[in-house]
Amino acid sequence: MSETAKRLDETYRSDPFGFLGMHEAGGLVIRAFVPWADSLAVLDRADGAEIAPFERKTEDGLFEARLGKKKRFAYRLRARSGDRIVDLEDPYRFGPVLGEMDLHLLGEGTHRRAFSRLGAHPMSMDDVAGTGFAVWAPNARAVSVVGSFNDWDGRRHAMRKHPGAGVWDLFIPDVAAGASYKYEIKGPDGALLPLKADPVALQAERPPATASVVAALPSHVWRDEAWMKSRAERNAREAAISIYELHLGSWSKHEDGRFLSYRELADRLVPYVANLGFTHIEVLPISEFPFDGSWGYQPIGLFAPTSRFGTPDDFRYFVDACHGAGLALWLDWVPGHFPTDQHGLGLFDGTHLYEHADPRQGFHQDWNTLIFNYGRPEVVNYLIANALSWLENFHVDGLRVDAVASMLYLDYSRKAGEWVPNKFGGRENLDAVDFLRRFNELVFSEAPGVTTAAEESTAWPMVSAPTYLGGLGFGFKWNMGWMHDTLQYMSLDPVHRKYHHNKLTFGLLYGFSENFILPLSHDEVVHGKGSLINKMPGDRWQKFANLRAYYGFMWAHPGKKLLFMGCEFGQEREWNHDAQLDWFLLDDPMHAGLHGLVRDLNQLYRDETALHRLDALQEGFAWVDATDSDQSVLSFLRFDAGRRNMALVLCNFTPMPRRGYRVGVPRAGRWTERLNTDSGLYGGSDMGNAGGVDSEPVPSHGHGQSVVLTLPPLATLILTAERL
Repeated sequence: MSETAKRLDETYRSDPFGFLGMHEAGGLVIRAFVPWADSLAVLDRADGAEIAPFERKTEDGLFEARLGKKKRFAYRLRARSGDRIVDLEDPYRFGPVLGEMDLHLLGEGTHRRAFSRLGAHPMSMDDVAGTGFAVWAPNARAVSVVGSFNDWDGRRHAMRKHPGAGVWDLFIPDVAAGASYKYEIKGPDGALLPLKADPVALQAERPPATASVVAALPSHVWRDEAWMKSRAERNAREAAISIYELHLGSWSKHEDGRFLSYRELADRLVPYVANLGFTHIEVLPISEFPFDGSWGYQPIGLFAPTSRFGTPDDFRYFVDACHGAGLALWLDWVPGHFPTDQHGLGLFDGTHLYEHADPRQGFHQDWNTLIFNYGRPEVVNYLIANALSWLENFHVDGLRVDAVASMLYLDYSRKAGEWVPNKFGGRENLDAVDFLRRFNELVFSEAPGVTTAAEESTAWPMVSAPTYLGGLGFGFKWNMGWMHDTLQYMSLDPVHRKYHHNKLTFGLLYGFSENFILPLSHDEVVHGKGSLINKMPGDRWQKFANLRAYYGFMWAHPGKKLLFMGCEFGQEREWNHDAQLDWFLLDDPMHAGLHGLVRDLNQLYRDETALHRLDALQEGFAWVDATDSDQSVLSFLRFDAGRRNMALVLCNFTPMPRRGYRVGVPRAGRWTERLNTDSGLYGGSDMGNAGGVDSEPVPSHGHGQSVVLTLPPLATLILTAERL
């Protein structure tokens, strides 16, 4: 390129609308850059007549036509290359994509629906169809759209900058849905950066390809109006919430190893989960991500459902199918960090735009990822707009926020000297706290009926308390302490369990401090931890009996339930994201029995209000006997409001049957044995209480009435009292 061409390139790349297109310069002049053309002519758009030829100004394709004292008019371009003749619209004759209000809100970081303006959106301008592109890159010297429609040539579609907002935009005629694209960005020093995917793209190429895709306007016709009106009841803390957590890519696959599509999952997964009695599905992150092995927890395309399983409309079909089957859908959402892939958010405009510049604040040592700068309003706006996009555009019912502890603490997984204290000298990330509170306030106010859940692994107070009371505002919090303690207990040989009885009881000391979810999640069956069934001690029969007893304890314990896929039938090998679940195990009676138990536990949990209505309140729980450590037996009561309904729960965590076991009860009459994890239907020894027992006027455990029971080995019993 000649020096003249270089200067011209710099001119029209930095201020394309000040140079290209139609201008007054002692008469009308039109400039256009069409590198593939041999010649160019101006057409009158009204009648298609050629008005004047262009003069080639540079060898690389800059053309100029001078039209004298003619008035401004609508025009097109006619390009010739050999025998080829193509009539073109000139992108530099069109106005801005963004309006003044959009620019104002984007500039101050308060545009809650930035997803509707930033990114790539099919649209028409002056009755010309095309796509409007807009991207935030305030420190860039120049930004161009490159893609399949311009041979990835950054000279052809340089964007207009709106300095106040730091946003660049451009309408490109004739670019339609399905076109792949990226942004070519010159940093503040003028150096070209690696091509960047669109941070607000609504669709992406299927990995390992990394380009963004112009998404078609939604065409899915929603059929979930009734669901949307009623979902607040299904997400309430008084509701029965039993969550089936899954990784879409490894739940099931085609015989040749291909993923099931969103539509195939709608047809196969949804009825399976519904038939098991779960109320909710929680999906590991599906925001577009480059590396399969991250399971989605290192996302780059935060606004795009991963193309591994289909299009955005295909995902809408899946969500609609969930709602049609009575299932709420929650997504794992990852606002805590993002990967360092060159096409991603890192150093997006040549500066630390989305992340902190100081690695003590901006780099996750555990995951080799970058940390969002929650102190920057535009970044907070980006994340909140992303959350609202999932809830509004895709009718998602809840967001489970990943790794909240890593966001809350400045010294998370860092040694002394590796972190920067807050302005008060403390370890709390005050910007992240403000962000999480704002996120929850807007989610609950802008998307009625949805909820949020925090994976928060510390004792940070009031995670699920309203922000107006000083809480973080989440709807629920994962009870990681309960999970760690009880799994450790269950892994012990029963002969040693009496010395660790507190592992089962300690959780009730804080069990009503939050709106808890009891999680047996994917994290417990990977990275050498083994499957749940293989955490259990003893021979094969005892392993299954232990796991059945544990599930019974979990479903009867205060707190909502979450179970990772495969655990419902006792997957024996550790979860592998590259392989589907071992569905053949359901042909084995022991695995099938466990599967049936989970179904029946879900049914009882949903039907019996005493087991879910007061999950988060002390009034819904009372110990009968938490002290029988010598026999490794627990007994407790569950209630609904006014104690109209009540359930008695007994767990025997030894292989020794306990006959003639007396416990006090608060109500005289018949106590029906509603569930026995030792039932022969589930693969147990079929020891029990012949369907129920009648109380006796014998005082015990502070009650005037008591019942005498047979406690099967390694089993949980759930009995309910006759309603008054």
